[in-house]
Amino acid sequence: MAASPWFLTSETTSGADPTGTAADAPTRVYCFPHAGGNPRTFLDWQDGMGDDARILAVCPPGRGHRFREPAPATVAELADGAALAIALDTAPGRPFVLFGHSFGAALAFEVARRLDAVPGLAALVASGCSAPSLLPTPRVVEAARLEGRRFTEAVGFFGGLPPEVLQDEAVQELLLPHLKADFTMVAEYEYRPAAPLRVPITLLNGIDDPHVTTASLAPWARECPGEPARHWADGGHFYFEGRPHTVTDVLRPLARAARHEAVTPARDEYVELI
Repeated sequence: MAASPWFLTSETTSGADPTGTAADAPTRVYCFPHAGGNPRTFLDWQDGMGDDARILAVCPPGRGHRFREPAPATVAELADGAALAIALDTAPGRPFVLFGHSFGAALAFEVARRLDAVPGLAALVASGCSAPSLLPTPRVVEAARLEGRRFTEAVGFFGGLPPEVLQDEAVQELLLPHLKADFTMVAEYEYRPAAPLRVPITLLNGIDDPHVTTASLAPWARECPGEPARHWADGGHFYFEGRPHTVTDVLRPLARAARHEAVTPARDEYVELI
């Protein structure tokens, strides 16, 4: 585990000391899970990043090893806490990238807004998420109002729930409270118009994702300089399950470019990442 309780890390990293401040330290990639997701799943992506980046899975209060801590009640409160933790974790000469999937992408966007002026923020990668200005979607709002079996069935639309969870009420009682809390947070999310981020945005999505469309991605262009880079992968909402390379093949070049920029004299232009 990293020094901060907010982050979980893998022991597979073989590059420079992640706690160092040298300019050649690997780029950090802070990963935010989907609603009810287990941040530890991101740790399996470390091998795909090689020495170019270190994966840090974001674990908020009330989840995982922090289950005894009070959980944030709103997206804004959660973003405030995560942004502060990342700001305290940054070091001169060490760039970082924010990645989030679904709910995690909306959260990563709000964190990026709070860290936009922090040196080192290199990019935001949003996966499986409509533009923030369109959130919450009517389907999420409706699902958040449901209880019990009806909630489970509504969430099944988004995928990610194994058949054994959908069929076992005892398992649902154990695993679904966090999922319901996250859905409630998203349903109460209030987008605030603001100036675009100063860093580029990359969008990752599954071709068959019923929750995200080309039209719902279009307004992301208002949130960054220039048009976001877009990548499509075979599959649905959880297109990367069993195929982490669909994400790491995009993250790794971004991390490498961010590291290059960190050791190159600043100039008044954005690097073409993709």
